[in-house]
Amino acid sequence: MKIAIGNDHAGTEYKETIVAFLESKGIEVINYGTNSEDSVDYPDFVHPVASDVEGSKVDSGIIICGSGNGASMTANKHQGVRCALCWTGEITKLARQHNNANILSIPARFVSQTQAVDMVEIFLNTKFEGGRHQNRVEKIPV
Repeated sequence: MKIAIGNDHAGTEYKETIVAFLESKGIEVINYGTNSEDSVDYPDFVHPVASDVEGSKVDSGIIICGSGNGASMTANKHQGVRCALCWTGEITKLARQHNNANILSIPARFVSQTQAVDMVEIFLNTKFEGGRHQNRVEKIPV
């Protein structure tokens, strides 16, 4: 499995923790995030993740910024990307089961690092249910 990850300055510590978790599971990680806490513009680090998901270069993506909103909005500009802003494990599970989310957006200022890792694990281990949800997902692109 291969995951792209990107973050702004608010998500640097979270990214480091998540990357260590992913690598401990044998998952290859492409790091597009900043490695600093100096202020940066999140789109510069989100677009490469979304491009990799859009182009099927990775299995999925993880993006992290302060609120998760700007990063999610940016990622969702890419065709075929279904980025879900999640702040609980239950929302993360539903984003995969019902929406076939392929990028997880984490709001670093609103969840703990432990919660973030738990959400990543749920995101990776939850399958899309298809069925009645498939038709809905197919209606997302314009």
